[in-house]
Amino acid sequence: MATSNSNTTSVSMKLLVDSTRGKVLFAEASKDVVDFSFTLLSLPVGTVIRLLSKDGMVGSLGKLYESVENLDDTYLQPNLNKDMLLEPKTTVAGANILPLLTNNIDSNAKQFYLCTCCDRRISDVSGTVCPNCNRSMSTVLTYISPAPTVARPSEGGYVKGVVTYMVMDDLEVKPMSTISSIAMLNKFNVKEVGALEEKVVKSWHGRGFEAAEGIVGDQYSSYKSVPG
Repeated sequence: MATSNSNTTSVSMKLLVDSTRGKVLFAEASKDVVDFSFTLLSLPVGTVIRLLSKDGMVGSLGKLYESVENLDDTYLQPNLNKDMLLEPKTTVAGANILPLLTNNIDSNAKQFYLCTCCDRRISDVSGTVCPNCNRSMSTVLTYISPAPTVARPSEGGYVKGVVTYMVMDDLEVKPMSTISSIAMLNKFNVKEVGALEEKVVKSWHGRGFEAAEGIVGDQYSSYKSVPG
C-alpha cells in the first residue's frame, strides 16, 4: 500500500520471515510495489543499474522480465499489453513511466462541408471544389456526438489491485494465493509453521529515483537477521 504527500511517498510490504533461520521467504505486496518494479523495465539500463547495484539486484532483472512474460493478461490494466514492458519503444530518464489513457477528443472542433448537389461528397476545408460538379463545398455539416458514457475510474499503473502479489528477493513477481503460498513453504523446506512471523515494514522516500532503494531491496535487507 502506498500513501503520498507533496514531498514523500510511503510504501509498505508484509514480509513472511522464518525466525529460526533469520530468512525472509517472500513479501506480500500491493499493486503499488508491483507497478514500481515493472517500471524498472521501462527505464534506461544505466539508470536501473545505478538504482539497484547497491542491493546486488541487477542480475534479478531477468527474473522481473520473466515475471511479466508469465503474468496472465487478466491481471493487467484494461487496454494495456505486455509489450509496453517487454519491448518498450521509448523511455524517459527519470520518469515514472505509466500508461496515459486519454480518450477525450473534442469532435466539435472539426467542421465538415457538404456539396449541395452531390450529397455524398464532404470536405473538411470550406470552399473545396466538388470533383463531380465543380461546385463549391460550403454547406456546414453539424456533428451530433453521442451521449458520454460513464467509465469506471482507472487505477492507473500496470497491474490490477484486486489481488495481492508475491515478490521474491530476486524480484520474481506472481499473484498470491493460498496454493502459491503453500508451494513456497515447501520450496524453502519449512518444517515449523509456528516459526513463521509476519513483519510489516514501511519506507518513506522522497520523490523520483530515491524511492527505488526502499520499495523492494531495502525491505529484504532490513530483515536479513531475525532473532530466533
